Amino acid sequence: RAKGLSERVVMLHHALKNALIPVTTVLGPIFAIIITGSMIVEQIFAIPGIGKYFVTSVMNRDYPVIMGITLFFGALIVIANLVVDITYGFLDPRIRYE
Repeated sequence: RAKGLSERVVMLHHALKNALIPVTTVLGPIFAIIITGSMIVEQIFAIPGIGKYFVTSVMNRDYPVIMGITLFFGALIVIANLVVDITYGFLDPRIRYE
């Protein structure tokens, strides 16, 4: 505010950017918990989906399906963490990617 900026500009450009860094840090693990937790929710509530298919294939020992779904979930988690890391570059000016 000493620069003559309005309260809104100060909040959006300075305070919000700094406040979003810890939130972004938590988003990667939360996304992983949501993705892996969907398997249990789909099984309990009998919702057709990839999680229920995974649990059924584990019970039937369908190894190619187990490996494929594990690879798919792993790729989703890697992509989510990549998005979090790229978001750090936008939020924190000290972090530079070459």
